[in-house]
Amino acid sequence: MFTGIVTAIGRIEELEQKDASLRIRIASPFDDLATGESIAIDGACLTVVDHAAGSFAVEAVVTTRARTRFGDMQVGEEVNLERALAVGDRLGGHFVQGHVDGIGEVTAVADHDDALLIDIRLPSEVAQLSIPHGSIAVSGVSMTINAIPGEATIQLSVIPHTRDHTTLGKLRPGDRVHVEGDMLGKFVRALMRNED
Repeated sequence: MFTGIVTAIGRIEELEQKDASLRIRIASPFDDLATGESIAIDGACLTVVDHAAGSFAVEAVVTTRARTRFGDMQVGEEVNLERALAVGDRLGGHFVQGHVDGIGEVTAVADHDDALLIDIRLPSEVAQLSIPHGSIAVSGVSMTINAIPGEATIQLSVIPHTRDHTTLGKLRPGDRVHVEGDMLGKFVRALMRNED
């Protein structure tokens, strides 16, 4: 379980195809990771399989790669990192499972006074869960939906701190991002379907 509060930006150091899985080594400031620990990488929960001073490795299996953009990532690319929520931690964002629901596409980026407005076209299953001022995780960042400017499209209003301390400030039209719909919305949708 995560909160969508990114605590570091990592950089992909190495991508290695290993049997059916993709092994990813990431440079990070974390020096106390443990093998078997869960960590969110751009919002996708993966397991640390190896760690060393200044870096760690995870493996993305075929089912993970099918719903994420890990297979398209490049060496040198920056990624948002969040360690798993510990009991007693503050919940500063919203409940994020680290289960990426799909890939969104950035359609517009514009400065608006002190905010950065980012429009993202969502997969339909995530768009159905999205409401104005509701929660969504984008590349692992807990965000509030500022507006819904079009069908299956949301708008984020990114504050300067988030812009500077996550990868969201570097997004450009055409970029693809991991999206996870609000967990509470998923449960409500499932309950309503079961009533039919």
